[in-house]
Amino acid sequence: MKRAVLLACVLAATPAAMAQLYKWVDKDGRTIYSDQPPPQQQSKQLNLSTGQPAAAPRSALDRDKELEKARQAAKEKSQAAEKADLKAEIERENCRRAKANLNSLNGEGRVAKWNEKGERVILDDAQLAAERANAQKAIDEACKTS
Repeated sequence: MKRAVLLACVLAATPAAMAQLYKWVDKDGRTIYSDQPPPQQQSKQLNLSTGQPAAAPRSALDRDKELEKARQAAKEKSQAAEKADLKAEIERENCRRAKANLNSLNGEGRVAKWNEKGERVILDDAQLAAERANAQKAIDEACKTS
């Protein structure tokens, strides 16, 4: 039965794409469509566009694949945005720390460091100037985007 209905649909669609279609009402009041005009009866000729065939309907599997692809793309975009936000936050924090280090070197009072023996050593003027130069380089690198 299903094959017969499918065959009838295919056959009905094929002549419609190739020929004219006629419509009339028979003596019993039924509307009839045919590719040939009725004998000795008035009919209406129907004009059908025979342009490009309609796109085949997408299967549920195709729609699911497209939806999954869209979800994956959205997930990747979200992850990329999160990574970019995290990177920007780290850069801001590094810049802040570099500036704080330079501020502590420029402050009043003595500046000390711990040497390799674990002893506290107070920096002289030359060492302090070198540390300030290093701190300024760190700021220049860390605060490029700020």
